[in-house]
Amino acid sequence: MSKQPLSKIYLIAEKIDYIEKIVQNSGSITKALKDPITDRPAILMHLTAIAEQFNRLKHAHADKILAAFEEEDVKGMYDVRTYIAHDYEGVNLAIIEWIIRNGLPKLKRQCEDLIKEDRSAELA
Repeated sequence: MSKQPLSKIYLIAEKIDYIEKIVQNSGSITKALKDPITDRPAILMHLTAIAEQFNRLKHAHADKILAAFEEEDVKGMYDVRTYIAHDYEGVNLAIIEWIIRNGLPKLKRQCEDLIKEDRSAELA
C-alpha cells in the first residue's frame, strides 16, 4: 500500500483521537459542544480536517484505501465540512453530536484496520 495516501489515514485516526480527548476532558460530548470558546471550535476544526483528508484521498485516486469506508460515510463527512465552512454559526450541534457518538467510532475502527494491515505488511 502506498505510504503517501496511507498517511492520510494515520492523520484521520489522530484527529479522531483528539476529538475523543476533548470530549473526555469536558466530561461529555454535550458539554464539549456547549463550549463556544475552546472545545466546540476545536471539534469542528478536527472534523473539517478529517473531511479534508478524505477529499485528498479521493483526489489521489486512493480507491483501495477508500474502499475500506462506506461511500456515504465519506460523503457525509465532506458534507459536514462544507456545512461548517459555509454556515459556522448555524451548525446543527445535534448532528455533530451524532457524528461524534456514532460516526467517528466506526471511522476509527476502519482506520485502525487499515493501520494494522499496513503494519503487518511492513513486518512481512
